[in-house]
Amino acid sequence: MKRAPLNLMAAIGIAIAAPVWAVSLPAARPAELPSENTLTHWTAGSASLVPLMAADMLADQAESIDAPTTDTGGEIAKPLDDIAFVRKATESSRNEVNSAKEALPQLQQPELKRIAEMLVHDHTGANARLSKIAGTKGWPVPGPQVAGPPPSGTAIGDFDAKWTAEMIAGHERSVALYRAQAQGGEDKDLRQYARETLPTIERHLEELRRLQK
Repeated sequence: MKRAPLNLMAAIGIAIAAPVWAVSLPAARPAELPSENTLTHWTAGSASLVPLMAADMLADQAESIDAPTTDTGGEIAKPLDDIAFVRKATESSRNEVNSAKEALPQLQQPELKRIAEMLVHDHTGANARLSKIAGTKGWPVPGPQVAGPPPSGTAIGDFDAKWTAEMIAGHERSVALYRAQAQGGEDKDLRQYARETLPTIERHLEELRRLQK
């Protein structure tokens, strides 16, 4: 029997001695081939780890994208859905406008009168903008409501104090409502509206607290 040439036998020996990964490694572009240092540390089971590593990387990316952020430093309440926010914010602003208008003839402190006039102006403008946003999207806006009587007291100072406390409570609820919408509302136009209106409501609340006795 003839012997195989030496160069053919050498080639067969190299093929038999080659590790498993060298045979099963899929074809790749030269830029994608693992480096020599990387290959020396592979084992037969290393290929099974690649899908798991990729899945972990995708999960980490998803968490960083979906994680909510807040810029207020505190917990943010869950926002209402967009239509519910329009209804709640409209009713709240109308109540504050009506209350300020009714209280103006009875308020005695000049600073409280100034704040009441500011509330009428700012909330009327905010409601007009909110109604315009809702109208472009076909969302319902609550109809006007009959204004209730303003708080009444037996003394001048008593009325001022009651009205101030009532406005503080209403503005605290409004701040929470607008913060939630600004941070987590679904509609981008409503989020923008809430972000731009929130500082005005917070300024109202700050001034009312300053004048509270």
